[in-house]
Amino acid sequence: MAEQYQGGALDALLKPRSIAVIGASRQQNTIGNQIVSNLVAHGFTGPVYPVNPRAKSVSSIPAWPNLDALPTTVDCGIVCVPKEHVLGVAEECGINKVKGLVVISAGFREIGGEGVERERKLVEIVRRHGMRMLGPNCMGAINTDPEFRMNGTFAPLMPPGGKAAFVSQSGALGVSVLDYATELGIGIGQFVSVGNKPDVSGNDLLLQWEHDPAVELILMYVENFGNPRRFLEIASRITPHKPIVVVKAGRSVIGARAASSHTGALAANDSSVEGLLSQAGVLRAGSVEELFDIAMALSVLKPPRGRRTAVITNSGGPGVLAADALGDYNVDLVDFGPATIAKLAPLYPPEASIRNPLDMIASANASGYGTALDAILDDEGVDMAVAIFTPPLGVRTEEVAEAIGAAAGRHPEKPVVSVLMGRAGLPQGKAELLACGVPAFVFPESAARAVGALIRQSEWNRRPAREIPDSQSLLVKSNCVREIFAGVRSRGERKLTESEALAVVEAYGIPIARSHLAHSAPEAGEIAEEIGWPVAMKIVSPQVIHKSDVGGVRLKIENSRDAADAYGEIVKSVRTSVPGAQISGVLVQRQVELGREIICGITRQKGFGPLVMVGLGGVLVEVLRDTSFRLAPIDELDAREMIDELRGSSILDVFRGQSAADRGAIEQVLVRLARLGADFSEIEEMDINPLVASSTGAIAVDARILLTGSDAIYM
Repeated sequence: MAEQYQGGALDALLKPRSIAVIGASRQQNTIGNQIVSNLVAHGFTGPVYPVNPRAKSVSSIPAWPNLDALPTTVDCGIVCVPKEHVLGVAEECGINKVKGLVVISAGFREIGGEGVERERKLVEIVRRHGMRMLGPNCMGAINTDPEFRMNGTFAPLMPPGGKAAFVSQSGALGVSVLDYATELGIGIGQFVSVGNKPDVSGNDLLLQWEHDPAVELILMYVENFGNPRRFLEIASRITPHKPIVVVKAGRSVIGARAASSHTGALAANDSSVEGLLSQAGVLRAGSVEELFDIAMALSVLKPPRGRRTAVITNSGGPGVLAADALGDYNVDLVDFGPATIAKLAPLYPPEASIRNPLDMIASANASGYGTALDAILDDEGVDMAVAIFTPPLGVRTEEVAEAIGAAAGRHPEKPVVSVLMGRAGLPQGKAELLACGVPAFVFPESAARAVGALIRQSEWNRRPAREIPDSQSLLVKSNCVREIFAGVRSRGERKLTESEALAVVEAYGIPIARSHLAHSAPEAGEIAEEIGWPVAMKIVSPQVIHKSDVGGVRLKIENSRDAADAYGEIVKSVRTSVPGAQISGVLVQRQVELGREIICGITRQKGFGPLVMVGLGGVLVEVLRDTSFRLAPIDELDAREMIDELRGSSILDVFRGQSAADRGAIEQVLVRLARLGADFSEIEEMDINPLVASSTGAIAVDARILLTGSDAIYM
């Protein structure tokens, strides 16, 4: 792969052969001075040209009055002049054939007002001259590869070299990230601060790093996704070969928009981002600390072959904490095989616990750790191990670390993660372990997080390629849907009646409960007789969203007289509760057999396009908020993963005398619903609620569809 790599589109920014610093300053503690100093101090391999019309030299390097005076064309121009001069400098760079522009200067879109227009003009200049630009309002870029060795930032330190690439949307956070990476000894090959990212974005950097052999792990701090669907496309290609770990800021719900469907309200929070990252195989970290926990493991370990994990410790408490934390990541703490127990039992006193977690008690020494790890890693039923050490008197942490590292080295096919407790800050023995390819953490929870990420990456690496079905293969009746939508539009409306919504659902091959609309009490009885008992009856009115709240639903009706009576009761209750409501009639529907109530739906968010959702809870879904999202369209494996992500998914299994629900039928509903959302951009929001799942299939009982206010496509 390395010999085939021909470079990337952003090499002028990340791997430049020459750099001009425009706005270089002789004054200490200024950005222009710090950048020149960093380039020199950290050994940039090409020429550096400070540009300052009022200085003869900067940091003992000859300065130049402007780009026209330079003896050669440069690859990259780093701009740190006041905002008022940036446009002129950018134009000058373009005229002088500079390929890459790094605009450190602030005062653009982030300040609003005139800054927005200033940024628009800057982008126009960049594109007119065919340049690529980092920033504005960014920190710059770093490359630790000895061939380039560039610190083109104002950060005062250079991280240790390695195979990880890091992109940050926050410059201030970038400084902390570099400091933290240096402290932990995590190798950063390339670091990029994108700032306002009107040109080079996170997606562009993913494309740059996709085939770069110098990059094996990608870390990202993201505040927003400019083009989520493009991110999904690129990241999905990368993650089976190179892990991507993301910290996404903005988890909290600042305010959910008003929505006529559960799906729209639920998607207004972080669920859509969670779905995007899961669908792309991206590992999500909840904080920068968590990101580095994961990065420390991924930077030195290959993913395990499975999730069967063993824990060894010299203290019961940390072992229990580790077991609890590993359980949060669905890690399997397996029983040791008989041969392994036979090896371990003679080695430890009776008070030791020869099970998983293995508690060797406080008397365990370095030799005991090495022997125990050898025995456990020899066990065919174990895929990886966590070794926890709490230093007692008389046992040196460094010696235990060496023993753990040596045992790990004898079993390279099975990852080992360590926890060295009992010291403030970084653990002693960490360097010895990292040299052996064993990440060392201070707390069991951090190790568990790393193990969970390794397992998730392993499973993603083995995931089959997606096979998204098209409308033709699903044998859907899209023309029928177009006719229904046209009829709704012709009435000047956006909301479909329930009968129309169910007809749309049925057109896409999703089973529905048989139903007809009644316009009078006698007709209700006749329809019920034809459909078959028992029946449910529900009001049909564009003004009524939650029917049961206004007395608009009757269930388990067993005869024609009761059906006729129910018609009158429903109409009277709705007219009383919702004065002026337009009542189209009452839907008489064959009552579906007992099953699990599920909600699934479609909504749209700008950039994300159509999103498909599944959740548990029926009417309680917005209370339970047990949902999963994906960008439509999806395949059956996507649908299966959505269901598995639900916290309460086990309710679909055998439960309180009920047979297991047909998960395959639910998967088919989600695939077809997602196809519907992808095919028809005019669907703004849609619910099937409930979808009743039983051992014999899944049936849509109620449906709601709201069309867009125009033909706008939410992409």
